[in-house]
Amino acid sequence: MLLTTVHIISDGSADLPADLRERWNIRTVPLTVQFGENTYTSDMGTALFYQLMKQSSELPKTSAPSPHAFMEAYQSVPPGQPIVVISLSSELSSTYNHAVLARDMYLQEHPDAGEIEVIDSKTASMGLGLIAYKAARLVHEGLPFREIVQSVKDAVLDTRTYFTLDTLENVIKGGRLDRVRGAIASMMNIKLVMRANEHGSIEVMEKVRGTQQAVKRLIDKIDEIQDDVEKRIIAVAHSNCEERARELLRNITEKYKFKEAVLSDMGPVIGTYAGEGGLLVSY
Repeated sequence: MLLTTVHIISDGSADLPADLRERWNIRTVPLTVQFGENTYTSDMGTALFYQLMKQSSELPKTSAPSPHAFMEAYQSVPPGQPIVVISLSSELSSTYNHAVLARDMYLQEHPDAGEIEVIDSKTASMGLGLIAYKAARLVHEGLPFREIVQSVKDAVLDTRTYFTLDTLENVIKGGRLDRVRGAIASMMNIKLVMRANEHGSIEVMEKVRGTQQAVKRLIDKIDEIQDDVEKRIIAVAHSNCEERARELLRNITEKYKFKEAVLSDMGPVIGTYAGEGGLLVSY
């Protein structure tokens, strides 16, 4: 684990692989996931999560970390050392607002604390994960706090996140698509291709016929940035479909020469809405 004087904190929706979190000293504050009367944290493990989701007739409920949970994370940092918090999009969760509230309370109670900057990633899953990962690498390079903050803000504007769903079941259960339209789309093998837009909201870009066409559109989007692709990190996250994700990542890296590639599970927070078979690409 790296010894740092600037500390990076994210949340349980970031979907960063555990080895990267540990190696680069990225703290995560978990969200909660509730199945009926049973409450878990977002680090419950994907095997258990997808098992419970298969058994449940209703979607689990996800909740943002409490301000107290962020306060505890701030308290774990040695006094006087600065913190950069990078959160799930404020359009999708109150996580960002809770992190800000906790910061204000903490700094009022601890005047000897270092600076705390809370940044809205305007994305989710490995989009958020990549921003946190880039920030941690800048810490390792020895950049000062304010330069890291500005670089993270630049990365928020520059990061792209696209994904496709294999099933509309969870979108229907969550009330984002009515059952009649969902049934028609499923019968016609319609797949949604979506993105996190510049405001941090999720929007449907296209409706295509079949999984292969949807995956092709994810790859095609990379053409928009291929001039500087060698400077970027590519990440693919999946909701319980690792082989398909590995194939997607292999197809991408054979066509484009990214600086680095990361494969990750899509955790319970994002997996709740994606359902099994979801694929996400961030860079």
